[in-house]
Amino acid sequence: FMQKITLGNFWQTAWLEFYDHMEGDEWTIFLVGAALVPALAFWGFNGILLVADITGKPTFITRYRIQLGKNDPVDRKKLWKAIYTALGNQFFVSFPMLVPMFYIMKWWENTFSKELPTFQWFLVELSIFTVVEEILFYYTHRLVHHPVLYKHIHKKHHEWTAPIGVVSIYAHPIEHIVSNTLPVMMGPMIMGSHIVSVSAWFSIALVTTSISHCGYHLPLLPSPEFHDFHHLKFNQCYGVLGVLDFLHGTDKMFRQTKAFERHKVLLSLTPLSESIPEPPKKEE
Repeated sequence: FMQKITLGNFWQTAWLEFYDHMEGDEWTIFLVGAALVPALAFWGFNGILLVADITGKPTFITRYRIQLGKNDPVDRKKLWKAIYTALGNQFFVSFPMLVPMFYIMKWWENTFSKELPTFQWFLVELSIFTVVEEILFYYTHRLVHHPVLYKHIHKKHHEWTAPIGVVSIYAHPIEHIVSNTLPVMMGPMIMGSHIVSVSAWFSIALVTTSISHCGYHLPLLPSPEFHDFHHLKFNQCYGVLGVLDFLHGTDKMFRQTKAFERHKVLLSLTPLSESIPEPPKKEE
């Protein structure tokens, strides 16, 4: 119990020191929390993955590749295009969208409070954010798969049938607004969350979407098999959690595959592609 109090005091003290250092400038605090910290989390995590994608080293990471033989090594030209698009989406789409968000958060009068939310409340918020994101992402994602929209908007994201981490935000700007950014921003705007909660949530959302696109099923990390299968088959597995896919039956094909058997947190060092291999292909 004392340890819990001490940890709470540590974060509270750190927050107050940061607040004072920024002289209570809410716009700067908001930019650091909602833009800088999540961007560093995204590029820090993806930087490690890019080393593996480009060099094939360290081999202990590349052993966990989901689609064996793909991106081995990654196509450099295609990779640079993905990186430029991802950066463009961050600077020219995500960051400008933070301006209206800032004014909505100010209206709530809680975002820059000197008192941090409790950890229990943050977990409640996290659950709500996740549900809001799942609903909005699932339906907007299915919408951009409509033939009319797919051809002009979503096809860009699906240029990668075997995705890598940065491809998580490699998308047409309209898709980046509607499917990538709004579903993640909406939860905190509905809840009037504290900037520290917003910062943590944005960082978690960016890292988890990078994991689901990374192409590697690594030990102890969430399973990317579900979304990787979507990139492989296009008309399966539209959501994040898979709840709405189950309800709408858009995961029926997935559930009959070895990928579904592999869709779990890996708790050993043996790659799941080795312990649950694909059945041998029938000769045509």
